[in-house]
Amino acid sequence: MDIKILGIDLAKNVFQLCALSPHGKVLFNRAVKRPRLLDEMRQLPPTLIAMEVCGGAHYWGRLFQAMGHQVRLIPPQHVKPFARVNKNDAGDALAICEAATRPGIHFVPVKPLAQQDLMLLHAERQRYVQQRTAIGNQIRGLASEYGVIFPIGLSTLRSALPGVLEDAENGLSPVARQCLARLYDELKHWDHLIRQVTRELNVLARQQPAWLALQAIPGVGPLVASALIGRIGNGHQFRTGRQCAAWIGLVPRQRSSGGHQQLLGITKNGDRYLRTQLIHGARAITTGCSRWGWDHPLARWVNQLRERRGFNKAVVALANKLARLAWAVVSKGEAFDMRKAFATP
Repeated sequence: MDIKILGIDLAKNVFQLCALSPHGKVLFNRAVKRPRLLDEMRQLPPTLIAMEVCGGAHYWGRLFQAMGHQVRLIPPQHVKPFARVNKNDAGDALAICEAATRPGIHFVPVKPLAQQDLMLLHAERQRYVQQRTAIGNQIRGLASEYGVIFPIGLSTLRSALPGVLEDAENGLSPVARQCLARLYDELKHWDHLIRQVTRELNVLARQQPAWLALQAIPGVGPLVASALIGRIGNGHQFRTGRQCAAWIGLVPRQRSSGGHQQLLGITKNGDRYLRTQLIHGARAITTGCSRWGWDHPLARWVNQLRERRGFNKAVVALANKLARLAWAVVSKGEAFDMRKAFATP
């Protein structure tokens, strides 16, 4: 059979395979069980394979590429418009084929194992951070019921809690004291896990050539640098840094019509975790650069923008700038130049 494109609707146990001819005719659209999938693919000549980005897509993409096939991974939002009225596996596989042949579709590159390992560790660390935050909030809420108020900040809570537990005159009952002691032990447990995963992240990210180069950018530390490498890889899927920033969701939403341009808040598309990390780094720089003086290129660029547009918009604009600078570093191998990056007229 002369197959132009093979669309695969991925699943846990049963996969749907839909093949189109060069004339757009459906050659077959059948279900294949998981143990038989690799045997089916080995019988095909080198073929263009399209899949929707979901759990296991990068795993199958690496296997199919090793067999000599060309793989295209499509974001789900680009496949949905081609789905028919009724939802079923055969229709989804056909929609994947049709979406993969359309011009202008932005495909997702297949991630290598090293890049996927970085994403895995970041996901694990983020869950630990959320659990630690929840424990800290629970400690504050329970202690406030007994009239014990802790200062703002996790570090202050961590340092003040042992003294509160030892103070016999603060109104805590024996039951409450034992409960807060157990929560304090759990808080230290999450701290230990976060430190352990962070060390593993740094060891793994140090093997990437761009990791140290990214940290030369203000607001990009070891954690943000490894998150950038894990998400965008070498950055070759983007033609420009503006495309990279738009993919992260750091550009305004548009609601323009009839020649009237209306810009709203940022789109918040793409990866939420990476966008959050970049905004945190930009906020730290925006807060601290006011003390650097107007002779510093970055301080001059941020302070002028902050005076015109306000603090929050300056933070998002700086995060957009950091994303474009990071793309230039990972995709072109350029060294960061402060005066060139933040030149002002």
